Amino acid sequence: MTYAVEKSDDQWRAELTPDQYAVLRQAGTERAWTGELLDESRAGLYTCAACGAELFQSGTKFDSHCGWPSFYESVRPEAVELLEDNSHGMQRTEVRCANCGSHLGHVFPDGFGTPTGDRYCMNSLSLSFTPAEAPTDEA
Repeated sequence: MTYAVEKSDDQWRAELTPDQYAVLRQAGTERAWTGELLDESRAGLYTCAACGAELFQSGTKFDSHCGWPSFYESVRPEAVELLEDNSHGMQRTEVRCANCGSHLGHVFPDGFGTPTGDRYCMNSLSLSFTPAEAPTDEA
């Protein structure tokens, strides 16, 4: 697959922390309940920690009680790439950033009570969060 952002392995290693590299470039998983963005509840935008591409709006985030930040849809269908993942003896759907190919997590069809029925289970290490700007009072 060809991505808009392509870098050498050495470039990714230089730009990412070792933990981010393990998740984003080696399809690792952070431990459940440890992610910095798990309890983030402010309005804002979630982007790819590797390339900055827009991925999820805060309004689609929900508490799935799974230990990782969960969303019911991406900011645009083409923002993420979905791939069959049969690793570890399981059948899952991997979610990658469509801009750089970085591993974000997996999507499951068990987002009960959400508008889509999907649960995009993302690693906090794969995401950056930008809070929405607070409205200003202009006289």
